[in-house]
Amino acid sequence: MKISSPQVRCIAKTMADFDVIQDFLEAEKLTWNKTQNSSESDNLVEFSGRVCYMSFGSRQSPRNNEQYIRNLIDSGHGSVLEHVNWTFIASGVSRGFTHQLVRHRVGFSYSQLSQQYYDESEAAFVAPPALKKGSSLYTKWVDAMHSSIILYRELIASAQNLSISDTFSNKEKLRELRTTARSILPNAIETKIVFTANARAIRNFLIARGAIEGDWEMRDVSTQILNIVKKDAPSLFQDFDVVTLEDDTNAVKRKP
Repeated sequence: MKISSPQVRCIAKTMADFDVIQDFLEAEKLTWNKTQNSSESDNLVEFSGRVCYMSFGSRQSPRNNEQYIRNLIDSGHGSVLEHVNWTFIASGVSRGFTHQLVRHRVGFSYSQLSQQYYDESEAAFVAPPALKKGSSLYTKWVDAMHSSIILYRELIASAQNLSISDTFSNKEKLRELRTTARSILPNAIETKIVFTANARAIRNFLIARGAIEGDWEMRDVSTQILNIVKKDAPSLFQDFDVVTLEDDTNAVKRKP
């Protein structure tokens, strides 16, 4: 039986056209003293914030990009952060995890592997680290996961013995068959999910989920997300760090 581990990859992100931004500034007879070496995402947020007050040129404060964005965050001006977003694909995560993830609605969009259209006969599982490999409980857990797949395969193979309406189209018969078979699958089954979120939503997610000591999978995914977005936008996530807990796993903590 295959055992999976969570992996988060960034597959898309906001790309700003600073030539067009410069065209706007010139048309308005404005200048913008950008912070040297600040990231594209951080600059886009700063520009958007400055438009709210037209604080360019002589009206521009002496704050650098990091200080400017920290002031936005501290003052609660979070709407400006919504102009920057990332699209991720998470694999090796459990259905139990995604049931929690999709509860985050504002600022998030999701596309997940469908068990009604995808055959899970060769599915992998995500093993909680609290189950020590080699222990009797781990062996029982593996046996239970394997048994669920065996029954799933039996249900798929026994289509002719299921009470599926003859009036259904072949497509709908297959949907009903897999819907019946998936009812035996546990929360630990591995899945894939694409999700897009803006910087404000990601910050809220990290605050709510990044340091839950009793949810290792949330912490694992949260740290991977932070490592991606902080590389792209260090000012936007300057107040978050990855820390190591007593059990040598990682968590996301927000700095005061």
